[in-house]
Amino acid sequence: MSGNIFLFDPVDRFIVGTVGQPGERSFYIQARTDNRLVAVLVEKDQVAALAARLGQMLRELKRADSSFAYSSIPKDDQPLESPIEEEFRVGAIALSWLDDRSLIAIDFQAVATLGDAESNIDDDDAKDLEENIDVMRVLLTPGQTEMFISRANVVVGAGRPPCPFCGLALDPRGHLCPRANGYRR
Repeated sequence: MSGNIFLFDPVDRFIVGTVGQPGERSFYIQARTDNRLVAVLVEKDQVAALAARLGQMLRELKRADSSFAYSSIPKDDQPLESPIEEEFRVGAIALSWLDDRSLIAIDFQAVATLGDAESNIDDDDAKDLEENIDVMRVLLTPGQTEMFISRANVVVGAGRPPCPFCGLALDPRGHLCPRANGYRR
């Protein structure tokens, strides 16, 4: 049995959004083409890292080719589309530049789990596990990428403010700050 591959080539809409209150939010990335919609669950840190790396890719492409230009697309500040049903939780994210098509490919790979049997995996089971992992591949234009980065930065920044001492997110009731030796801040 093989894992599902969700291919969005081209993608009409590619966004990140959240469900829940700051401190208890779930982050989702949604891709839509025509009437096919797929949502995957991601961590806040994954969204921040993805936005940073995509921004770095765009800067590197501009620096490597002075004629590299693209048109910006309108800002998408609409909410996630309903129903929000996650296909899988993302474990790994891979990025690549498709030079022949001038597109950025993003592969979201599901977290691999075997339940309680994880400690007893032999080489054959590990190979089967790799082949049964779901993947969502999205191909983006540089303009779509720029829009995603902008939205991702807004969504990540809309959470709880960081502690000025340790940088961890502040709970409205305060938090046990490691820099304050466990005292509440």
